[in-house]
Amino acid sequence: MAKKLHYFDTIIGLAEPIRYILHYGKHKFEDVRYKYKDWPIKSVKDSLPYGQLPLYEEGDKSLNQSLAIAKYVAYYSKLVPSDPWEQAVLDAVVYSIYDFWNYVVAYLKEQDPVKKQELKKQILYEQVEYFFSRFEKELKNNNGYFGGKLSWADFVFVGVIEATNYFLGEKVESKYPYIKALVQNVQNLPGVKEYIASRKVEFV
Repeated sequence: MAKKLHYFDTIIGLAEPIRYILHYGKHKFEDVRYKYKDWPIKSVKDSLPYGQLPLYEEGDKSLNQSLAIAKYVAYYSKLVPSDPWEQAVLDAVVYSIYDFWNYVVAYLKEQDPVKKQELKKQILYEQVEYFFSRFEKELKNNNGYFGGKLSWADFVFVGVIEATNYFLGEKVESKYPYIKALVQNVQNLPGVKEYIASRKVEFV
């Protein structure tokens, strides 16, 4: 069954954790990339369910929303627990990760340079401390992974950290040893490591 992942020609964004999971799981898929500078491409945008990327296709079926796609492909790489409670715990972690990410999104959307700088300071000195201290505690208490072993939540978290670091020009995980170790572990997983080494697409 043909598999396609549609997203921009960037290596920082919502689709990168999905790409990591697909490569880790050794899934064959077509990595369809659109030039970010040319977006919106009307013919593509009009064909999307809600006019947004990423989009994942599998045969004649399609799925939008990055987290839904990540969780779905992770299921076939044994990165989603079978127990409903354990699934819910990981879902809660991912939602908390995106609570943090929403502050970064607000920073990216802000046009006023003074307000933008203030938002950056708030992220680095308030939101990072608030969220990352809690993420660090969870990782420390769970064998270095959310949920006690490698899961889709870990991939999502690493993707958000990579994007945050790029857009803010920082290393937000540097003061958190368990988070730093998780980033290194995911980036060095079989399939992921080779993909990172081979990717040639530029950052935004």
